[in-house]
Amino acid sequence: MSLRRTFLSRKGSKKPPTEGEMETLDPSDRRRIGAGDAVPGEESDPGDQDRWSKMLPELLGEIVQRVESSEDRWPLRKDVVFCACVCKRWRDVTKEIVKSPLHSGKITFPSSLKQPGPRDLPLQCFIKRNKKTSTFYLYLGLTQTFADKGKFLLAARRFRHGAHTEYIISLDADDLSQGSNAYVGKLSSDFLGTKFTIYDCQPPYDGAKPSSSRSSRRFASKQISPQVSAGNFEIGQVSYKFNLLKSRGPRRMLCTLQCPSTKQTPDDKHKSNSELPGSSDGVPIILKNKTPRWHEHLQCWCLNFHGRVTVASVKNFQLVATVDPSQPGGKGDEETVLLQFGKVGDDMFTMDYRQPLSAFQAFAICLTSFGTKLACE
Repeated sequence: MSLRRTFLSRKGSKKPPTEGEMETLDPSDRRRIGAGDAVPGEESDPGDQDRWSKMLPELLGEIVQRVESSEDRWPLRKDVVFCACVCKRWRDVTKEIVKSPLHSGKITFPSSLKQPGPRDLPLQCFIKRNKKTSTFYLYLGLTQTFADKGKFLLAARRFRHGAHTEYIISLDADDLSQGSNAYVGKLSSDFLGTKFTIYDCQPPYDGAKPSSSRSSRRFASKQISPQVSAGNFEIGQVSYKFNLLKSRGPRRMLCTLQCPSTKQTPDDKHKSNSELPGSSDGVPIILKNKTPRWHEHLQCWCLNFHGRVTVASVKNFQLVATVDPSQPGGKGDEETVLLQFGKVGDDMFTMDYRQPLSAFQAFAICLTSFGTKLACE
């Protein structure tokens, strides 16, 4: 019997839905089950829930710890998610044991998508594009090849609003609207497609205020629920420099981001704040694209993507940290690549990111590379 059924099956209650049954449910029902709610149309036994919630703390912690250590890769890692769906107590214990991507290098829960990536090695993802529907899908790579199906993380769809373009980003590939419970943020561009603003549906730090512009509002009304903000929070800007002289060379990018805060661990105490970019609430970081070198033999601009990019494209880029003149003592590292994006097929691209960027921020930045930018090329 699988770990999922071992932990979740109990006398007098029905088994949780299989993966095939999950696919037949509505997206809203799938999200409720993923959040730990009961299967639609079924009632849980309060006595059963009470028995599982009163399990000895030592035994409960041991169970979750063993599942966490053994199921370290998707799709087996779904067992860790099912542990968090048993009841509130199980969920709290699981959240304490499962580490963030910064320390574990793993994406487990939806909240992981807005947490900083690993410090040492980047998380390898890929983006699939559907030109007919103007939709983009972000997947976590499961192997070193480009052939695996991956683990779905986020989806985005491009919409035209007059002279402006918006990308709505969602946890649900079938529900891409700002009013959805799966909505996580959006990307908005200017008329030329050279300046972009990244919005998050949640505040990036305590005390953050939602953007006051009308275009950043999620709903037409002022507030629909005390738990749901009617506005979006601006967390970054991406700009492409004009190339008025039409000189040869790749696009030039500049990103100013409000990165998620990183709580220091005992191992980090010897490091200064400048060595932990994005660790201070409210302090933005500045990224720029790494300058490629001209290859005389190939007659093209080249960057070392370490085999992760196989097709030459003006969309390909690598981002590194730069010095912020307004921050005394701030350090930039122009050798460590924090985000790289590149083409490997007609509609497939790789996306590798690391601290201080989150998967959501990295995906939003990569979306800015799609589309023609005549003034920048």
